[in-house]
This record gives sequence, structure tokens and C-alpha cells, in this order.
Amino acid sequence: MTRSVVNRTLLAVAGILLLGGGALALIGGLNLDARWHLGLPHGWPWTDPHQAVLSPAERTRWRGSSWWWPVVFGSLAVAALLALWWLLVQLGRGRAGDLPVPSPFADRTRGRRSGTLVRGNALARAVGTDVAQLPGVSAARVRLLGHAARPKAGMALRLTPGTGAAEALRSLGQGPVARARASTGLTALPVEVRIRAENGPAGRVD
Repeated sequence: MTRSVVNRTLLAVAGILLLGGGALALIGGLNLDARWHLGLPHGWPWTDPHQAVLSPAERTRWRGSSWWWPVVFGSLAVAALLALWWLLVQLGRGRAGDLPVPSPFADRTRGRRSGTLVRGNALARAVGTDVAQLPGVSAARVRLLGHAARPKAGMALRLTPGTGAAEALRSLGQGPVARARASTGLTALPVEVRIRAENGPAGRVD
């Protein structure tokens, strides 16, 4: 299961829960059951503006049990940690910051090669300019996503009429992508390409 599928699933579940909670609050708070004669089933949790969502018996049912409060606080802590983890994962998918690029100059005092930091957006612009020079490419946009240690290149190409996608991908892989990997030292740099023909639909290739 890909990350995008997981994100869509989590957002769908959260949306359904929020929608259900909002509908419950509207029905009870605005007294829609009586106004619109909805005929809600017996035992519906909230039908009257003056009625609490949970009855006193339901609110105090488990308070005397020793396991109640640890379970409540433990569940809330787990939910908060999962939400924080998901947020950090999403932030990690943003634009890459400074990328370490190998330098040809050797650090003789330490016997190792030194590195140089390059702005991710500057490198993306340079690669985009290189891609736009390919035959049959009328426009190109490149972004570097993910963590600086494991960046991912996202490219959007618009091809001129008569240019085949296979031909464009071959030129892209042998030219700009190969040069970008060689210049950054990221030999396993993953690339996701979205291709759109002029006045035509878009396609996606990983």
C-alpha cells in the first residue's frame, strides 16, 4: 500500500467521523427530529437541544474501575503520538532543503573528500532548465521532494505534438536525469514523471 493510499484512507476515515459527529450535533442542537419529523430510531443518542450526548449513568459508568483512567489516558497518548508521527511524515514529503553535493576538492588534512551544500530549489531549477532543452519538450517543471538525505525528483513535462512519450522518457533518462544523479552523487535518485501532450491528457511514470 503506497503512502498516498494510506493518506487518502486516513483522511477519508477522519472525514467520515467528523461528518457523523457534525450531523449528530446538528440534529440534536437544532432539534431537527421534531422540526422535520425525521422519525429517528429509539435510542438515538441526541435528539433534544437540552439533552446531553451522554447520560449521567454513561458518563460515570466506569469511573470506579481501576483500569478506566489508565486506558483513557493511554488511548489519548497513543492517538496523539500517531497524529504527530503522521504530521512529521507529511512534513518530510515537502521540498528538499540543502542537499550535500560531493566536491572535487580533497580535504588533505583529514584524508577525505569535502562536500558542498546546494539549495534544493536551485538544483531543481537547473535540472528543469536542462529538461526544457530536450527535443520535443515545450515546458518542464522540476521539484525535489522528501528529506535531503533521500530526495525524490518530481517532473512535469509538456510535449509538443508528434513527440512520443517513450522517446521523451529515453532522452530524459539518458540526459538530465543521468547528469543530475552524477552531479549530486545520488545514483539511486527516484524520479516521478508526469507527461502532458499539448492539448492532451496527462500520464504518470515512476
